[in-house]
Amino acid sequence: MPDTSAGDWLRERLDDPWNSTMHAVVPHGFPAYARILHPAIVRSLPDRPVPTYDDYDRMPEAERQSLLDRFIDEPATWAQTAAAFGTTLHPLAQWQRIVRTPPETDWNARISPDGREFTAPMDGAVSSEMLATVVGHLVSHTATPDAGFAALWEGTGGLLGHLGHGPSRTFLTFDDDPNHRAMLDRSIRDPLNNAFRKPTWQEGILSREVSEGPRLQLRDRDHVLFRGAPSTFARRDWVLDVPWRDRESEEHGFAPAAQSPSILWPDDHAWVLVTEVDYDSTIIAGSAELIAELIADDLLEVFAIPENAELTWDSDEVNR
Repeated sequence: MPDTSAGDWLRERLDDPWNSTMHAVVPHGFPAYARILHPAIVRSLPDRPVPTYDDYDRMPEAERQSLLDRFIDEPATWAQTAAAFGTTLHPLAQWQRIVRTPPETDWNARISPDGREFTAPMDGAVSSEMLATVVGHLVSHTATPDAGFAALWEGTGGLLGHLGHGPSRTFLTFDDDPNHRAMLDRSIRDPLNNAFRKPTWQEGILSREVSEGPRLQLRDRDHVLFRGAPSTFARRDWVLDVPWRDRESEEHGFAPAAQSPSILWPDDHAWVLVTEVDYDSTIIAGSAELIAELIADDLLEVFAIPENAELTWDSDEVNR
């Protein structure tokens, strides 16, 4: 939207980006705060431990394919993960500590002592179903459920168009057609010629007018701001109605999808939802009654956290 001043109140309540607390991205000044943990994924095999990546790479192709057909992938809570690794879940727990990641080791996928593989939660986004569950609580704690704002971080993949030599996104299909393979070969060599070409506008999900428009400039990141009803996101099918619905991917056969908001708040500022791009949890700032209601929802994994909570990767003092 052309006028981003509606978000000025957020900036005034944020700390400088170098601050180690959550208030580099979450506003001060609310009675209570909650941390909603994003779910992980657990992969298992019915009759044996999940192989390590090294073991998997050494397998014959037939055995490898057989395993792929038998893998069972399911959502996993942080509590289930902590139980599998023998660690302690607490309000300021960090995933790397929960899964006992050794120094200089990848923590995104870790195999537990019982042979299951746990994949880290998604950073910076939640599913449409999870957002609908959360916002279902939020809208009953504001006098303006149908008036508010949603902000998306401008760096969200494919969101904005740009001046350049190549498209914002490419959808590739693969086959043995020689003409198609020749086209792909040409596209690989194209960057060598692009330096001599004039940049042209490459479309993103949003229009050029919005892509080149003003931003809500916060302490550390700039966002595209949208006016709308927070209550929209209490519906599981909210992706069908937001301006940043990814229609191009739908034209290539993908199901309707849209990035969940980075920040969401109602006109009366009764609460604010923040899904920071580098966080594996969503933070809610609001009333004590709202936070208690979220914690009581069995569909969510929620902890009350104090103001000035630290959520950096090394802030877990319990699981050392």
